[in-house]
Amino acid sequence: MPEPTGFAVPPAHVRAVDFGHVLVLIDYRTGQVRGLLPAAAERFRIAARTGHVGSLSGRLADQLLTAGLLAPAPAAGPWPVTPAATVAASWGSTEHPAGTVRPGPVLTSALLGGSGALAVVAAVKAVGERGTAMNRVVRVVERAASTCRRPATPRQAEAAVRAVRAAGWCSPARTACLEESAAAVLLLAARRLAVTWCHGIAADPVRLHAWVQTEDGAPVAEPESTLVYTPVLTIGGRHHRQP
Repeated sequence: MPEPTGFAVPPAHVRAVDFGHVLVLIDYRTGQVRGLLPAAAERFRIAARTGHVGSLSGRLADQLLTAGLLAPAPAAGPWPVTPAATVAASWGSTEHPAGTVRPGPVLTSALLGGSGALAVVAAVKAVGERGTAMNRVVRVVERAASTCRRPATPRQAEAAVRAVRAAGWCSPARTACLEESAAAVLLLAARRLAVTWCHGIAADPVRLHAWVQTEDGAPVAEPESTLVYTPVLTIGGRHHRQP
């Protein structure tokens, strides 16, 4: 197979995160995640400096272009690569315990609100092609965040997260961190209250997590282990990064 000679760039909805020992590509349109091991990761880093796919092997370039993780470009230009936070190896012992601890009691009105917000997220995921469900959730979060007029207080934000988690415990639909965090944004946005929605990645092993944080950057109702995640996409607040 001949070496590729053209130029390329990751589409706007694709993010590259570099952990050193592995480089991870996240497609926020399809939800696809691909990890590049050391040799492939180094080729990607070299290509990212110039935008020339000739630095990639022909097979790797073809795979990334076919998967939509790279797209042809008319001219050379560097690709953005996010350096990940460096943390000590945990060998998987800091996995986030989402969904394993039963939430405490909440008011009936809060439970109904949380149930309604989760139902909206479930409907957004269900209506449309399965391969673009992640993109639909991101767009709904973005639209909800755009309607907010003032930041939620830590107490208001925590109450919303706990209401959603209490509702999710009894929900028949999949309810994990993505659904919980998106529903919390919707629940607060109904009162024009803003939080920052975050989607991030951590290594050892490579794993993804979604959460909300207050205007000052503090994660809401999250364990300390959330701090090891490198935010890749944030919506709302002062550090809004669109896919």
